[in-house]
Amino acid sequence: MLEAAETGHAIARARHAREAPRLREALLNAQYDLSQSGRGPVIIVVSGVEGAGRHETANQLNAWMDPRHIHVSAFGDPTPEEAAHPPPWRYWNALPAAGTIGVMMPAWYHEPRDGRATGALGDTAYDDALQRIRAHETMLCASGVVLLKFWMHLSRPALKQRLAALRDDPEDAWRVTAEDH
Repeated sequence: MLEAAETGHAIARARHAREAPRLREALLNAQYDLSQSGRGPVIIVVSGVEGAGRHETANQLNAWMDPRHIHVSAFGDPTPEEAAHPPPWRYWNALPAAGTIGVMMPAWYHEPRDGRATGALGDTAYDDALQRIRAHETMLCASGVVLLKFWMHLSRPALKQRLAALRDDPEDAWRVTAEDH
């Protein structure tokens, strides 16, 4: 299914270098306006395959924006305390304050996606998990949250190449696990 979304779009380095300052200024102005308005918060959900650039995206947002008003939360497997509560509980604890931006990786899609991929969730359980996510997101938006969701995807060949590059880099090798192969 996702192969159909692989459009091959790319931006030339010269164009990126020319347009990046304007984009950064626009992001900073929007962030300042949000912090002054007291509205929000804005939650950016960044999910996708490992090695597709989720962490780099969060790092770039922190580099380009005012880090006093942006908070990044990364989620792995639930801790015993988190597992003792309903699934949205740990995400509610990480919600950003009004007027700020929260980046959540990979957020509430992680458990059902992995459960489906490993066969731990059948069709009904998977559909139920997605329905709970929709209800959670609807509740967030009804509370004034602006929710932006991004899925980072790579083709299989690009993913293999990216994982090999991460595995060969001493600073990033820890990010590649046996599950990624």
